[in-house]
Amino acid sequence: MGPLTLAVDTKTSSKPHLDAPILKMQKTKPFASINAQEDSPFDFLRILFEGVIAGGTAGVVVETALYPIDTIKTRLQAARGGGKIMLKGLYSGLAGNLAGVLPASALFVGVYEPTKQKLLKTFPENLSAVAHLTAGAVGGIAASLIRVPTEVIKQRMQTGQFTSAPDAVRLIVSKEGFKGFYAGYGSFLLRDLPFDAIQFCIYEQLRIGYRVAAQRDLNDPENAAIGAFAGALTGAITTPLDVIKTRLMVQGSANQYKGIVDCVSTVVREEGPTALLKGIGPRVLWIGIGGSIFFGVLERTKRLLAQRRAVSDQQPNPKQD
Repeated sequence: MGPLTLAVDTKTSSKPHLDAPILKMQKTKPFASINAQEDSPFDFLRILFEGVIAGGTAGVVVETALYPIDTIKTRLQAARGGGKIMLKGLYSGLAGNLAGVLPASALFVGVYEPTKQKLLKTFPENLSAVAHLTAGAVGGIAASLIRVPTEVIKQRMQTGQFTSAPDAVRLIVSKEGFKGFYAGYGSFLLRDLPFDAIQFCIYEQLRIGYRVAAQRDLNDPENAAIGAFAGALTGAITTPLDVIKTRLMVQGSANQYKGIVDCVSTVVREEGPTALLKGIGPRVLWIGIGGSIFFGVLERTKRLLAQRRAVSDQQPNPKQD
């Protein structure tokens, strides 16, 4: 996924949800929540496992649904000057991309959730935003090891350089070596670390505020609406970083740009400052809709896993009979 992304109780509760400051808020807000159960020890492996399942599911669903919009965005950003873009093959590279999106999304959320919970236990309540920002960045770093090679292959197929993922892998290795899979890695981190941190922070903070105001947990449409807003806003803010990342990743062995700074200066000099906003429309649309789908599926999957765990915990253990 591109870009490839998504608050647990500061003391993990034995019941459903992985959303954090809810028990803390109950100290000042006297309303009941399905998350309000007796405290249990921090269960890293369970949180990791459920995060991996929820993240992988959400990543695959959103990538499949919105891949054509991402392709158009990539072609707009890669086109130099007033070059026209193709509207054929909008699903080019999807299969190979899903092979990377699934583990990358799973790894991101699998790292994000336990990191977030641990930080929320460590930081005071008024610094919950810092915990969310930090956890988003940590999850982004972990996922980048898978995201970057996937993104390189995907974007080169989207721009017509290769016809299949196996061909892309073989030719990149033969012409550029293994490091070719990490072309534009610095620009990717420059874009994705702020993106992941900001998007998840906005999402989590809005959910906390909404729950306090509504005095209840959020339903699926509400989670989706907040995810859409967080995604669209973050997508617009980080568009210039995305343009630079795209240019560096698709240049291949041509090496027309010598690095991030050279890429920025060349694009601005040759095409004007507005070139740094290329593809902002499809990007905001794609990430806004994607945020809605991703966070909606993520929260739904987390809740189903928690409900299944709760039922399993209530069943008698035959060994104890």
